[in-house]
Amino acid sequence: MRLLWLLPKAAPALLRHLVGYIDLVSLDLRRAQRELVAELVISVILAICALFALLMGCLAVVAYTWDTPYRMTAIAWMGGGFLVAAIVAAGYRIKAVRAKSEFLGSLRREWHADRALLDRILTAEEE
Repeated sequence: MRLLWLLPKAAPALLRHLVGYIDLVSLDLRRAQRELVAELVISVILAICALFALLMGCLAVVAYTWDTPYRMTAIAWMGGGFLVAAIVAAGYRIKAVRAKSEFLGSLRREWHADRALLDRILTAEEE
C-alpha cells in the first residue's frame, strides 16, 4: 500500500528517466547511422577504385605477355594474387565488424542499472 503513496513522488524521476532513455536512443541511432554511412561510402569508393585498378592491371599484364609463352602463367599468377587480396580483405572486414560499437549499447547498460536499482527499491518496500 505504501508503494501506491510513493508513486506520485516517484513520477517526476520516472519521467526524467524516460526522457533520458529517449535521449540515449537518439544518440545511439545517430552514431549507428554515421558509422553505417561512413562504412558504405568508404566501401563503395574502395570497390570502384579497386575494380578499375585491377582491370587496368590485368589488361596491361595480358597485353605485355600476349605473344609470349608466359601468357597462361601470367594469368594464373593474377588469379592467385586476386585470391590472396580477397582473403586479406575478408580478414580486414571481419576485424572491422568486431570493432563496431554495439547497437543501443548505452541504453541497454542504463536500463540494466536502473532495473537493478528498481528491484532493490521494490524489495525494500515489500519488507
